[in-house]
Amino acid sequence: MKKQKRHFSRHFLPIFAVSLLSACAGTNTLPNATIHASQTTNINNYDYKIGPGDTLNIFVWRNPEISGSFIVRPDGKVTTSLVEDIEVSGQTPTQLARNIERILATYIKDPIVTVSISGFVGPYSEQIRVIGQATSPQAVNYRENMTLLDLMIEVGGLTQFAAGDSAKLVRIENGQQNTYDINIDSLINYGDIKENVDILPGDIVIIPEAWF
Repeated sequence: MKKQKRHFSRHFLPIFAVSLLSACAGTNTLPNATIHASQTTNINNYDYKIGPGDTLNIFVWRNPEISGSFIVRPDGKVTTSLVEDIEVSGQTPTQLARNIERILATYIKDPIVTVSISGFVGPYSEQIRVIGQATSPQAVNYRENMTLLDLMIEVGGLTQFAAGDSAKLVRIENGQQNTYDINIDSLINYGDIKENVDILPGDIVIIPEAWF
């Protein structure tokens, strides 16, 4: 007598997998991620903040031997030929230049420092994260006066499975996490420009999948 084959629907398999993972999981849980508010307090006077991965061009006038190009380490510091472990993350280029001048004053008389940046990355608290059903989900560097439309162009728009008008924007304001409804589908697919909103450093945009 032949054994009957069991057929599982494709809808059952994900449920089965989740149940299996739940059964195998331990009781330990990770703590919630620490909430970091954006370092930008006045969006109308936005200044770029240096972050890990940025490439800094530090020029010390009349001292080419200690000038050069330096990549900000993951810990937010750089090491120059004269001074080790200079904290740079979260500062503007001008702020960093003045701080380096104070440090170098120990070794050089009246140092004059200029800092420029290439390969912009910025601190994590200033980046905008787009997750879910975007064509190219990613962390995006904030740019002055950025809007939701600019952000969606950056990530390539929505996938065909996106529920764009059910999207959420998560923003930290005064130490509190607030969630807002945003209508991305109406904005980019139907041209409803009134759905365009300002994007701030540190925002998170979550785009769910549509249920068909």
